[in-house]
Amino acid sequence: MSAVVAIVGRPNVGKSTLFNRLVGKRRAIESSVPGTTRDRLYDKTLLDDYEVLLVDTGGLELGKEGDTIEASVQEQSQIAIDGADVILFVVDVREDPTAEDFHAATLLRKSKKPVLLVANKCDNPRFEEQRYNLYELGFGEPSPVTALHSFGMEELESRVGDELKEMGFEKNTVYEKPREDRIRIAFLGRPNVGKSTMVNGLFGKKMVVVSEIPGTTRDATEIDFEYKDSKFTLVDTAGIRRRGKVEPGIEKYSILRTMQSVDEADVCVLMLSFDEGITNQDCHVSQYILEQKKGLLLVVNKMDLVDPKKRDQAEHMYVHRLKTKMSYLPWAPVVFASALERRNIFQVLELSAEISEERRKEIPKKDLKVWLQLALDKHPPNMARGKHRFTVLGVEQVATEPPTFVFLCNWPEVMHFSYGRYLENGLRENFGFVGTAMKLIFRKPESSGAKHRKDEAEEIVLTDDFEGENLELDSDEEDTDTDAKDVEDFMDEEQ
Repeated sequence: MSAVVAIVGRPNVGKSTLFNRLVGKRRAIESSVPGTTRDRLYDKTLLDDYEVLLVDTGGLELGKEGDTIEASVQEQSQIAIDGADVILFVVDVREDPTAEDFHAATLLRKSKKPVLLVANKCDNPRFEEQRYNLYELGFGEPSPVTALHSFGMEELESRVGDELKEMGFEKNTVYEKPREDRIRIAFLGRPNVGKSTMVNGLFGKKMVVVSEIPGTTRDATEIDFEYKDSKFTLVDTAGIRRRGKVEPGIEKYSILRTMQSVDEADVCVLMLSFDEGITNQDCHVSQYILEQKKGLLLVVNKMDLVDPKKRDQAEHMYVHRLKTKMSYLPWAPVVFASALERRNIFQVLELSAEISEERRKEIPKKDLKVWLQLALDKHPPNMARGKHRFTVLGVEQVATEPPTFVFLCNWPEVMHFSYGRYLENGLRENFGFVGTAMKLIFRKPESSGAKHRKDEAEEIVLTDDFEGENLELDSDEEDTDTDAKDVEDFMDEEQ
């Protein structure tokens, strides 16, 4: 069983830098701006050969009460303290202890948990004269570290190990990162569409900070979850705005973390807001998911805003808009949900598990051979350029996650993309692959011995075509979509 080690302290003392250094990768956003970290971040690692779950928290501050983002951050930090086995109390050695340091010390003493005082930023020559002031906090000898430069990490890990040994934990010298047998679900979308509310709704308690203020979520927060014998890792991400509105600094780093979450995900849940319709930015985000060949589930949130008597008609109208605005995603399932009321939210997990299975599906060679012959007989290729004629010789599935098919053919460079679409649609119609992007590769047989000129392609990869729309991720173009107004008009109409 892993021990839980929480990193706490006032804002801007280097907690996230220490967290990243101990886990050996950049999981948390590091910034000199106080209050950058808001949600609890978790990661498993080894400290002095003890397997631990390390938790990064937002800064503990005085006077942050009420229904505000800062108050929610304090609540999340307190939850981390309550669940910890050992607490690393981080202070900035360059400054005398502040009122917020003493406030944090009081909270930690009340927790009755083992607390190790960590004096960060000890590359400063004032450390020796300042360290004695830290005894006023009441936690004994501080551990001098400089998280930014890895100074003092071994000594700190050794002290953590001593505490865990006294508590009865055992070392795990053969520890390896567990193989990812969980389904990673990344919740994506524009700011304030309900991603964090959805994650909290699935857990039935407040796991991440929720606010009506766009941009509340900054780090990509990962939380393990189990449902109906399936294991999931839910990833709450920062909302993606158009590039022209993204501010430099913290928000830019948040978007990069979101993009990284897409790369690592099995299934991406693209959340749409019913009351705002389908915007161009929603399409931009879906394009990036397609480029990464991930599983995709569309969730239309905030259905609690619709009159129950009009709900069926509203859903029918929205599906029609999806078919028009996102016609390139006919294979993506759609769920109408209310994260606030927890309606249909577990359907998201059930469909994600099914999509994950579809991504791992393998089709026998003989079934592919029979299907291809029927497809060619029904609609033979007739594309040609000069004396070069495109013909399909065979097909084979070469990979899963995403499902990848290689079509052996003559002169793939003269193939029209519409014929590739025809073959993809045939694969989906006969073998499923609901909810997942596919990769189709068209190339000449290696045994053909044909030599190609430099300007002739030997391999063609079918890409997702947006029917002439220039939808670049985070485009600067103004969003001229009128669906939001149409939805508002519909909601105001009499049945």
